[in-house]
Amino acid sequence: MRGITRVRITRVIRFSALAMTLLSGLLTQTAHAETLKIGITLHPYYSFVSNIVGDRAEVIPLISAESNPHGYVPRANDMKRILDMDVLVVNGIGHDSWAFEILEAAGAKDELPLIYANDGVSLIPIAGDPSGAKVVNPHTFISTVAAIQQIYGIARQLADLDPENADFYRNNSRTYALELRKLRSEFDSMITGVNLSNFRCATMHSGYDYIMQELGLNVSAVIEPRHGVEPTARQMADTIDRINASNVNVLFAEKYFASALSNTIREATGVQMYSISHISSGPYTDEKFVDEMLENLTTLATAIRDVANLYATTQ
Repeated sequence: MRGITRVRITRVIRFSALAMTLLSGLLTQTAHAETLKIGITLHPYYSFVSNIVGDRAEVIPLISAESNPHGYVPRANDMKRILDMDVLVVNGIGHDSWAFEILEAAGAKDELPLIYANDGVSLIPIAGDPSGAKVVNPHTFISTVAAIQQIYGIARQLADLDPENADFYRNNSRTYALELRKLRSEFDSMITGVNLSNFRCATMHSGYDYIMQELGLNVSAVIEPRHGVEPTARQMADTIDRINASNVNVLFAEKYFASALSNTIREATGVQMYSISHISSGPYTDEKFVDEMLENLTTLATAIRDVANLYATTQ
């Protein structure tokens, strides 16, 4: 009988150990299921955050992919969506003011942690503004240098919120930053030996000031005083005069939102027109920022080479 009792006790101990192991596994799975839910306001931030967190967190766009973030009007579903987030990544300097309206309407203004993507980024005023006002340019993400600064800043703040994955986030941010540095290196190789002295450009709006400054290219004029706000007849006449006086030879229009004004300017001045992306439309994807920045840099390099070739053949 004693032998049978020992066997039974041994079985009970083994069963208890197995149960504890299974329970521990279930608790671990449950813990991992509680992934961080990170909201974002703009397309570039979706790419930034997705590449930082990989499969360790969920990235949730605040507005639909079809929505135009310029002058966006908040909707009821936005308020429901924001209440499901653990943290929200924002531009915070003028490009997503509607996000703060949504926070206010949802009663989450003082509850939801915010990551300001531009903390640590050197900000510049809008170039070529016909009003002469020193308005901060919010388009910091259309750049490789400023984008890398934002990626590191976002990764650092996410690491503070999710210490268990901190090293994972930091390593991913370095890998992603290296990918952006390669984009810049590819651009440099495209214009090696090209004469930039005759390059003069204007833009339809101020979305490209950071990348232009990064590449050492001066913006002589901005057509729209604010995005989506068409200039008055007087402003248009003044802009055409500035373009002619500054010997502007290239006009950059926005790829997805180019207006009829770009054709008017081209006809009045004879400038060559090129389209570059504002990275603010279409599906949210991990690859979107890199893909569209590569396209932008390739277009910029093409414009630079075209101007250099034009002047080389006329001299």
